[in-house]
Amino acid sequence: MKDHKLGFVRGRLRSVKFAVKGMWLLLTTEDSIKVQAFFAILVTIMGFYFSISANEWMAQIVVIALVLVAEALNTAIEKVADFIHPNYDKKIGFIKDIAAGAPAFAAFFSLIIAGIIYIPKIIAIF
Repeated sequence: MKDHKLGFVRGRLRSVKFAVKGMWLLLTTEDSIKVQAFFAILVTIMGFYFSISANEWMAQIVVIALVLVAEALNTAIEKVADFIHPNYDKKIGFIKDIAAGAPAFAAFFSLIIAGIIYIPKIIAIF
């Protein structure tokens, strides 16, 4: 029984290692993730500057995660599509366009959330 649990724990730690490696690869090789990570850092700094509420922090963290996850999944889909069919193909292009729509949706709604949180605070300064 102990060996089974130890194997499970080791397996989970190994999975975490692969996940961290994937996050690192995304952050160091993919421009779209770099841009989104920059904005995530920027709005985090703004959150501290404007002392946003706990509910605002939760909304902000959720949309940051949503955008980064959507970008990561889009990247994975594009890499698989390019691996399977490296030359241009209309069907692969269609799939890649749809995949690119996911982070676009996420980014659009994150801008709405950011506006709800920050526009009143910025207006209050003036």
